[in-house]
Amino acid sequence: MAIPIRNTVFDKIKQAGALTDSELFKSLTKDGFIMTEDKLNKLLLDLEIMGLINVAWITKDARRIEVIIIQEQVDEVEEENKQIMEKDYEASFPGFEK
Repeated sequence: MAIPIRNTVFDKIKQAGALTDSELFKSLTKDGFIMTEDKLNKLLLDLEIMGLINVAWITKDARRIEVIIIQEQVDEVEEENKQIMEKDYEASFPGFEK
């Protein structure tokens, strides 16, 4: 089964962290993925809509492409409530002591 080119493009961006569109195009061409600029733009748009990358204009002709890093915030109150509920559940069984 062939890997979709979208995954390859995302892996290149993820590996670099951040790069310009021309660097990405050169890297893909070097690896044997020949495509038009329109197709690359469509792939970048798809990845941006999915929330995987961010594309911003640096200059009139250059764009910066970077991976979006999602950091999950831990809610201390929610975590504490979860632990209390687990303890209450375990304590509801007769003869169970921890």
